[in-house]
Amino acid sequence: TAHTVEVSLPVKTPVASSRFRSPNDPTWEVTKRLLIQDTPGHGKLRHYAMDSLNKSQNLHGIIFVVDAADLSSEASEGARQAAEYLHDVLLQLQKRATNSKSSRAPKEMPVLIAANKLDLFTALPAPLVKSTLESEITKLRKSLSAGLLDSGVGAKDLDAAEEQDWLGDVGDGPFDFSQLQEFNVQVKILGGNVTGVDGSDVKQWWDWIGSIM
Repeated sequence: TAHTVEVSLPVKTPVASSRFRSPNDPTWEVTKRLLIQDTPGHGKLRHYAMDSLNKSQNLHGIIFVVDAADLSSEASEGARQAAEYLHDVLLQLQKRATNSKSSRAPKEMPVLIAANKLDLFTALPAPLVKSTLESEITKLRKSLSAGLLDSGVGAKDLDAAEEQDWLGDVGDGPFDFSQLQEFNVQVKILGGNVTGVDGSDVKQWWDWIGSIM
């Protein structure tokens, strides 16, 4: 199940809210704390993540962890499963924006795709993680579109149905994470590793967290 933990931001990590402060300001040394809610990635338990997206009022960002060593062509099933889950998370964020009853622009929602295990020789670097996931989501969109037609949705009704459950730009073109900027969803892909022979390397992830605080 989902669980929440309180963590401390490393003291030397830059924080967006402190960018105008002097380096000599003593508040730089004050520990910044934040709550992180961890939700299961197993297919049968992903509804916990979706429930959190729908109910959380103080959500400042999302970290989607992928196994970069499981996204290579030799393990395409891992890429497909990761892309399916990511597709559903991003679509939920898109719907939050499109279904908003407010006339104001939707609140910006930063999303970090944390490419883990980059210390392994078989791991894809962050740029290839990005292109692999975008390619898999493109395939998924085509499959979902074909499924709508097979389900008996009329051609004249297809556009309306697609727009509601279509991630990014509607059409046959390839998917790109930048398409979500229209909905104030900002996606970034950064590499790192939680464990490893030489220890962990998650500085880029902490820096990203600091950038949204």
